[in-house]
Amino acid sequence: MLRSALLNVMVGAALKAGRSLKRDFGEVEHLQVSLKGPADFVSAADRKAEQIVMAELMKARPGYGFIGEEGGKIEGTDSTHTWIVDPLDGTTNFLHGIPQFAVSIGLERNGVPVAGVVYNPANDELYVAERGTGAFLNDRRLRVSARTKPEASVVGGGIPHIARGDHVQFRNELKVVQSRFAGIRRMGACALDLAYVAAGRFDGFWERGVHPWDMAAGIVLIREAGGFVTDCDGHDNMMLNGTICAGNEPIQKALLAAVKEGQRG
Repeated sequence: MLRSALLNVMVGAALKAGRSLKRDFGEVEHLQVSLKGPADFVSAADRKAEQIVMAELMKARPGYGFIGEEGGKIEGTDSTHTWIVDPLDGTTNFLHGIPQFAVSIGLERNGVPVAGVVYNPANDELYVAERGTGAFLNDRRLRVSARTKPEASVVGGGIPHIARGDHVQFRNELKVVQSRFAGIRRMGACALDLAYVAAGRFDGFWERGVHPWDMAAGIVLIREAGGFVTDCDGHDNMMLNGTICAGNEPIQKALLAAVKEGQRG
């Protein structure tokens, strides 16, 4: 695929941060047996990866704003563009030596996600998309799945954990989704889950309590792969209300209906 200058900057930043994470991931296994454990080490790896991404992006586009999971929000002189970055999505997976984590970099223009990169350094899968040019996995064009029947479809979802999210609401939604879909998966890294929808691996995905940096890149990937993305109310307010429901057209519609029914209890 031919990449724009902006997309090349994003890919370069993701790959550089990914190399750092891959080296650190190789150390996590050894730290599992230590008394202190790997938590502090992983936090440092996360911060280091964000610093790498920020340095690369700011060098190329110094006026753009920046929103990062670790570093918060930085206002830019160019108010129309903002980088939205999760340097290590899937921190708990990383902490436990599970190779399902990613660097996620999104670019927002006038409040709309227009480009995205999701990179899993553990298996060297690089997902890229830019508005109007399609979505790709390691230069292979992506399309969302062609399945139309929920009973033949597998969807991903986020499960709220201790001290986070509305557990009762999730269980109500899960009960309805379970009754209509062939399978449900919880992989532990929202950015990769959304990339899997774009790649047709998941037929759909829903989650609540999602931060902008978890989904900015994934939204572009799915839309450029021919999919549909809304919040869990069916509107285009994912980045504001922190909910997301995605898939190909019929599955996204069916999943959204199931989630709404679950909301009502």
